[in-house]
Amino acid sequence: MSRANLDKDPHAVAAMFDGVARRYDVTNTVLSLGRDRAWRRATRRELALQPGQKVLDLAAGTAVSTVELAKSGAWCVATDFSVGMLAAGRGRPVPKVAGDATALPFGDAVFDAVTISFGLRNVVDHVAGLREMARVTRPGGRLVVCEFSTPTVPVFATAYKEYLMRALPAVARAVSSNPDAYVYLAESIRAWPDQAELARRIEQAGWSGVRWRNLTGGIVALHSAVR
Repeated sequence: MSRANLDKDPHAVAAMFDGVARRYDVTNTVLSLGRDRAWRRATRRELALQPGQKVLDLAAGTAVSTVELAKSGAWCVATDFSVGMLAAGRGRPVPKVAGDATALPFGDAVFDAVTISFGLRNVVDHVAGLREMARVTRPGGRLVVCEFSTPTVPVFATAYKEYLMRALPAVARAVSSNPDAYVYLAESIRAWPDQAELARRIEQAGWSGVRWRNLTGGIVALHSAVR
């Protein structure tokens, strides 16, 4: 088993996710106190997908998020650079493609929408990844980034950071197939930019109309934009 560091070497990150793949979904549900399902539904609704549209679900892991998106009637493809994660979701009836967010294996302007949930934080150069997402999205297409963020109430933010660094790794030891990976998870969330700074970086990558809304008091934020 292995864990990544904040330098986010792609090989180390992929190997880490391969190591947590077997129990990844149940671990996420336990650690989020069941909120992960609501966050997936909110992402689908934010995209406002129409039947027949083509959607890229990037950093899709075991494709549980892709299945949620497909409820809209859109054609959705799960893409992740962890082959182990995609293999763990082999039973989910959506197409799956291995691919790196900074060099996507798709042509220009082929998707009506692209989304990435809890994965942008793990990309070694996330602005380059956002540029790649723009490249594969048609003009007028949409982006939704669902990612951990900064709680809006200071007292809550302090308690949340304590949970990340103390409780989260402890809970992960009880349920995860690679609990050390969740030390990296806590570190990466603490080091991640707040809502306004992430919006600026999305604009820097070539997206327009960037806005966000907070979920669960800002523990998670949905950033949306237009190509």
